[in-house]
Amino acid sequence: MCGIVSIHSSDNSLENMSSQLDDMLKQILHRGPDGEGKVFIKDQVLLGHRRLAVIDLEHGQQPMVSEDGCYNLIFNGEIYNYLELRQLLLTKGVAFKTSSDTEVLLQMLIHFGSEALQELNGMFAFIFHDGKRNEWIAARDPFGIKPLYFYESDGYLYFASEIKCFLANPKFQAKRNDNALHQYLAFQMCLDDETMFDGVKKIMPGHFLIGTGAVIKQNQSYWDTDYIVEENSTEEDFLEKISFTLKDSVRLQLRSDVPLGSHLSGGIDSSLVCKLAADQLGNSIPLFHGKFSESPDYDESKFARIVSEATNGILHEVIPSAQEFAEILPKLIYAMDEPVAGPGLFPQYAVSKLAKDHVKVVLGGQGGDELFGGYARYLVGYLEQALKGAIYETQEEGEHLVSLSSIVPHLPVLKQYAPLLSQFWEKGLFGEMDHRYFRLIDRSQGVQRLFHNEMLESFNKDYLFSTFQKVFNHPDTLSYINKMTHFDQKTLLPALLQVEDRVSMNVSLESRVPLLDTRIVDLVTKIPPPFKFHGGRTKHLLKETAKKLLPEAILNRKDKMGFPVPLKEWMQSGPVKEFVSDILLSQKSKSRGIYSVKSLEEIIRNPGVGSRQLWGALSLELWHQQFIDR
Repeated sequence: MCGIVSIHSSDNSLENMSSQLDDMLKQILHRGPDGEGKVFIKDQVLLGHRRLAVIDLEHGQQPMVSEDGCYNLIFNGEIYNYLELRQLLLTKGVAFKTSSDTEVLLQMLIHFGSEALQELNGMFAFIFHDGKRNEWIAARDPFGIKPLYFYESDGYLYFASEIKCFLANPKFQAKRNDNALHQYLAFQMCLDDETMFDGVKKIMPGHFLIGTGAVIKQNQSYWDTDYIVEENSTEEDFLEKISFTLKDSVRLQLRSDVPLGSHLSGGIDSSLVCKLAADQLGNSIPLFHGKFSESPDYDESKFARIVSEATNGILHEVIPSAQEFAEILPKLIYAMDEPVAGPGLFPQYAVSKLAKDHVKVVLGGQGGDELFGGYARYLVGYLEQALKGAIYETQEEGEHLVSLSSIVPHLPVLKQYAPLLSQFWEKGLFGEMDHRYFRLIDRSQGVQRLFHNEMLESFNKDYLFSTFQKVFNHPDTLSYINKMTHFDQKTLLPALLQVEDRVSMNVSLESRVPLLDTRIVDLVTKIPPPFKFHGGRTKHLLKETAKKLLPEAILNRKDKMGFPVPLKEWMQSGPVKEFVSDILLSQKSKSRGIYSVKSLEEIIRNPGVGSRQLWGALSLELWHQQFIDR
């Protein structure tokens, strides 16, 4: 786990840019406190690397150079199946000098080029440079677990693990991308390769770029989801395959030369990862949990203790405070590079900081909701689908996936989502699938009353919907559940993983996510939707898989939390209310032309009415102050 930066040139001299590369590396010292390395090839490239040593602590330094000096690699992440790939390369006569996964990746790229990407099981972002031809490959893992950004300026091409590295270039102008701003206001994330910075792009998950010098010649996908359903297998067949693949993914991700632990929320995803890890290691592991003391609504610790006892784990807890929130949030937004969807980054950071005091690598349960259908909005969508089918006798998905009678037992999950239901059914009932899901996720509906008139006039809902449709209407996703989960896998999941990457790397902690293995996704996307979303039961297949592993109290939970933050309570009085008021009602905030000052004052006085909207405005304003106002 590391940080990488590079400056590429076709003809321009790089002689005087070494200090600029040094300044870029200083911005990501937190990503790699264990070492720094640079490679300079005249008139071709400057490569820089910060290292967090996890595999082969003594010999995995980067940039890694081939024995003949022709090839260079800078790499952020882990290749989990590096031992198996090493054996493959040994049969081809490759001699190794280290036991690191970095050398395995270097040799795979030397021998197979971009075709090597098909063989990698891991989380990664890398730049591989061929000094003979001044050609390079830049790639990112299938899910976007590890970040990689780029921008072009004055005949140079820059890559970096974090956008803030580009601030080291005196010619870089941190300017807001208004298309991305509108996406953030609607979805609280940026779609496709957009970022909030004008001119800065991100390599898409599962994509690679090929170029020569400062010229990008190819941008291509090497992995994508496939929804061609396997019709001849039973649910039991699929459950057996899921169980085996989950166990094998955890087995691979337990490879480490440093101490390892696991995040534990008390939900099914992290609990299952903890259990599988404990079973394979055969001993107790440190478990890390966060909670708030303001109310039982913000405390899952009783469930975390149940799992800890079931796995013989050593549970460590942290209780973040309102004062800490006010003190650390500006620094966290700077760490994020972009405004983020919710205040959960604060407790995530606190738990990562706790974990770093005990281990260097931690496992987590991210991805379970998007892969296995865990969000309550999927149930909201199918409640409408069931009503529509019963009333109009329609068959949008062939045989009805969810009927009214089958969905009723699972509806208590929606108890806390009554406001969402009210808003969802306010208009457009029983429309097309894409229109219905767009309304479920479009946050701008609830915040338009907060917008300044100029922002309302510039807000192009047709553009946002067309951008959404390109992802949602995947040609192979005939079923509503596949369309919904596909959209979230391609958009929401990378946004959540960006938060996980930043909060963990900010404290120099490696975070691994065993549920995000392409073998698991390839399996789940081929499963018939009636098995996947049986009767409207969220995470049906994952719960069935976990039946023999987890206590019933975990399997039967109906109070899904998702690490909520007591922002509503903190806004009644005290340091958070003072902090938020100072930020949102500052002269600079008022002059942005994004939010109505009157509406901001109202929402600060009555935070219970719109804590989500309050967070969106706060995150966005802090981002402006940290980056644009610089």
